Amino acid sequence: MQWSLGYHGNMRCDACLLRSTISKASQETAEEQKWKGKATTNLKDITAEEVWPFFEDFLSIHKWLPGVDACSLVEGVSGEPGCVRYCTGTAVPTDGSDESVISWVKEKLLSIDPVEKCISYEVIEGNVGFESYIATIKISSGSEDTQENGQSGSMIEWGYIVNPIPGWKSEDLASYIDTILHTMVKRMEEALLQAKS
Repeated sequence: MQWSLGYHGNMRCDACLLRSTISKASQETAEEQKWKGKATTNLKDITAEEVWPFFEDFLSIHKWLPGVDACSLVEGVSGEPGCVRYCTGTAVPTDGSDESVISWVKEKLLSIDPVEKCISYEVIEGNVGFESYIATIKISSGSEDTQENGQSGSMIEWGYIVNPIPGWKSEDLASYIDTILHTMVKRMEEALLQAKS
């Protein structure tokens, strides 16, 4: 009887190759299962330089993000990669009870680039159902339309990748991110208009 299961004189290498192939396939499958998306909005009269400070201040998210009541530094130096913020909010119960639920999340700043106006962070802990959530927010000069019309302006892109969230569809998350981005931008625009007047 002769064995022909890939033995070519070095069974150990064949076993390593098989493990490596299986591991790579598992990683690719896990990556394919993640939800990826991006929300985008254009600001016609606000430049990237004007809107960037709102995002650059990693601890001011509670001022702009609906549902976040407080945000504080729990680790590291504010605004430096590696720092961790703790955000809390009060959620309205969906089960018909009168008791409010406190939602919380710890988010770690992964990178921040004031020249490129880009910030990236990940959810490292929390009770909101986001596992392995990484977001990258990029602010750039406005679209070609606004530039061609001689307008200043900017564009905000909020990209994300996350494990599937139990009880949600990927479309639900995409809609949620889009809604909060537009709500945040509206609040930022109002703050800028007040500061200018």
